[in-house]
Amino acid sequence: MEIFGGGVVLGLPNNSAYIGSNAVCVAPLGWQRALYRSFGWLYFQRLSGYLRFCVTSRAAHIPVLPDEIVRAFCLESGQTYVDCTAGLGGHAVLLASGLAPGGRVVLCDLDEGNLSRACGRVGDLDLQVAVEPIQGNFAALPRAIAQHSWQADAVLADLGFASNQMENAQRGFSFSRDGPLDMRLDPSGSTTAADLLAILPEAELVRILREYGQERAARPIARRIVAQRSREPIRTTLQLADLVRSIVRKNGRIDPATRTFQAVRIAVNDELGSLEALLAGIERGARQAAKQADNATLTARQADMVVQTHGWLAPGARVGIVSFHSLEDRLVKRAFGRLVTAGLAEPIGSQPTSASQAEVAQNPRSRSAKLRVIRIVADKEQKLPTYLV
Repeated sequence: MEIFGGGVVLGLPNNSAYIGSNAVCVAPLGWQRALYRSFGWLYFQRLSGYLRFCVTSRAAHIPVLPDEIVRAFCLESGQTYVDCTAGLGGHAVLLASGLAPGGRVVLCDLDEGNLSRACGRVGDLDLQVAVEPIQGNFAALPRAIAQHSWQADAVLADLGFASNQMENAQRGFSFSRDGPLDMRLDPSGSTTAADLLAILPEAELVRILREYGQERAARPIARRIVAQRSREPIRTTLQLADLVRSIVRKNGRIDPATRTFQAVRIAVNDELGSLEALLAGIERGARQAAKQADNATLTARQADMVVQTHGWLAPGARVGIVSFHSLEDRLVKRAFGRLVTAGLAEPIGSQPTSASQAEVAQNPRSRSAKLRVIRIVADKEQKLPTYLV
């Protein structure tokens, strides 16, 4: 190993590693598999910063559950991977080499700046993989993919946030530093958190805090917000955080303002509505994939009599969603459960996957992450590999 620009780069044979403005570690595929089998993801991550990931002198965004996601998806060359929440490209870079050569990476994100960074990082790997950006809400992603006549073999939605969004005080997601009360995932959106707090009636504030933040003190907090805004607008993160702290006393390690910030952020971005729309798109895609698989068994004459309509999910596609709080996980669990009950999908693993103690120690933000993965059933006689069950 050698240190380069503050990142750790594995010493590799000539032409097997690229070092430019970003230090990138890309071992030949055989090396990757051998190192992966021998050491596991987390150990090798300590050695080289990232396997197949850009490392810079600044703190990098660390994708959650990397080892588990790589194992669950098992991508093959020529396949299409859809990342519903590209962020800074962490998961996409991890998975891209499995698609080479001839595969496709579809990256979607509300944040245009992060989407551009993610595309650049995947493109810098030079893996002979097509990179297709789609800027917007993942609620509309299934329709957009179908319009391009693509079919996804793997779909991932990581419902967390990119580190640069959380650490940028100007985005207003965190109360660790003062900044404008914004909270928009799409900076071009029209309504900020400050706007909502200025116009919503008290009863609606109570509902949002109670429903989205599971905040027991929803009513007194809402009452204080209404009283405060009558004197002066609530425009900054510390204004809101201090208001909540004046009502709710700290209990344990969690800051009293955490639930309120979660609730307001969910409301600003309609996060649960978008997730429900994506889950509905996954169900439609699963039903279309089942029809496609059925049509594949028709005789040539029968096939001529059937209108062939391919959905956005390929038969056998794997769909994974990483949630970070119970409201998200409940929606995912129910939607995936309905697909399994209907015989349209089968679960990969009997329980959701959580971060190991080693990962949590290295990346505390992974503490609440839960990964659920299903496989869209293409052939009920086809069995999953034993290591995925």
